[in-house]
Amino acid sequence: MEQIAKEMLKDIKLDDIVPRPQKPTNPVDHWSSPILLERAAVLRKMAKHGDGSASETLREYPQHFAMLSFRSRSGEVEVHERFADLFVVLSGAATLLTGGTVAGARTTAPGETRGVSIDGGTPQKLRPGDIAHVPAGTPHQMLLKGEDTITCLVMKVQEAV
Repeated sequence: MEQIAKEMLKDIKLDDIVPRPQKPTNPVDHWSSPILLERAAVLRKMAKHGDGSASETLREYPQHFAMLSFRSRSGEVEVHERFADLFVVLSGAATLLTGGTVAGARTTAPGETRGVSIDGGTPQKLRPGDIAHVPAGTPHQMLLKGEDTITCLVMKVQEAV
């Protein structure tokens, strides 16, 4: 019986039965501005029914991840012990307040602190096309006025502590 099975399978290649995994032809991720803004429109709707902000992770990598963020209200102060934030403003405007001391600080997760406001921070106006890098351990807060909104591509990059 074994000889018959061998004879039947002699002309069949292993690749015909179990194809080899194909390497991606292009390992580069690309999100065009129209695609990001289309996704931001969905986030805008989610934010309207929530606390005024919504985000989604686009892709996770070993030492960083990419996310899309929409905000229609000022956010809490954030301090990330191990991650820097790189904001790329796609649309809208806000003031990024950085540095200073966190008022009402509380730990929300290991290495993550939130707070109510920043005392003594430095304000920087953000507009479309602007890029801002906030190093790990730096308090930061997005502040919006009136009906302003902001949409950003945010790269969260792990930094050595």
